[in-house]
Amino acid sequence: MSELERNQSAGADSGTPGEWERNVLSRLVFATLAEQRRARRWNIFFKSLIFLFLFMSLLVYLPDSKRGIETGEHTALVEINGVIADATEANADNIIGGLRDAFEDKNTAGIILRINSPGGSPVQSGYVHDEINRLRGKYPEIPVYAVVVDICASGGYYIASAADKIFADKASLVGSIGVVMNGFGFVGALDKLGIERRLITAGKHKGFLDPFSPAKEEETKHVKTILDNIHKQFIEVVKKGRGERLSHDADLFSGYIWTGEQGLALGLVDGLGSSGTVARDEIGAERIVDFTRKPDYLDRFAKRLGSAMANAFVSILGESGSIK
Repeated sequence: MSELERNQSAGADSGTPGEWERNVLSRLVFATLAEQRRARRWNIFFKSLIFLFLFMSLLVYLPDSKRGIETGEHTALVEINGVIADATEANADNIIGGLRDAFEDKNTAGIILRINSPGGSPVQSGYVHDEINRLRGKYPEIPVYAVVVDICASGGYYIASAADKIFADKASLVGSIGVVMNGFGFVGALDKLGIERRLITAGKHKGFLDPFSPAKEEETKHVKTILDNIHKQFIEVVKKGRGERLSHDADLFSGYIWTGEQGLALGLVDGLGSSGTVARDEIGAERIVDFTRKPDYLDRFAKRLGSAMANAFVSILGESGSIK
């Protein structure tokens, strides 16, 4: 028997024939209110979605629009901030993209590479270094200056050496012209714990970097030849970029770092200054326009949007499912 029939029967038996009509009417009213609430939620959801889309689009395109309305000469700025590696914001593609935009802008009087990096991948640094040299050859009238903030070490200095001049604060850290590979050895710990290491390879030295196996002299020597080769490449790049400005200090390429003041005496930097002073005194264009490639907020927004939409659907369905 249906609920309607049960209500009719109950109403007939109880001597209140209008009771079931009131129950049905009450349920219809509640169902209508629930439907209106669902409609309002969907309306709010889609309006919010449109607002977020327009807001994120504004964030993505605002820098370009601002850049487009500015006229007259400017100093172009490209920042290298953090570890230089493929998976970081300071990757070669981002840096090179910003540099190309800066060189191609007809109002660029000079370019500042503002570097605050402890270094990173020699490959990524090499890509940027080579592209700076290519762009300098293509646009010889546009000078490039590297400005060190807190630190410009290792791969950061590798890139800086391609600039016409390098400037730093007297307390900045520069140098670290060397190559390092580090790790841990857990052989003794395994022995103490009674754990047996089982490593199976095809190739005599395939497992030579395994931290759970004893280091072998011939394998350590091989790794050293790799590091020495990369170090040699690094030294050649710095010598080519800095030329006769470098001192003949025996520790110059030892991996040491120095302050900006010490680096000036060693020929690692050409002067003490900031982005503002270089733009004003060296380039002659005080207005600085940032050409640094920023993270693609639209892509990040799209990824998060999928998650947000899924949560919204669950919430709406959950709310509607709770209405009795």
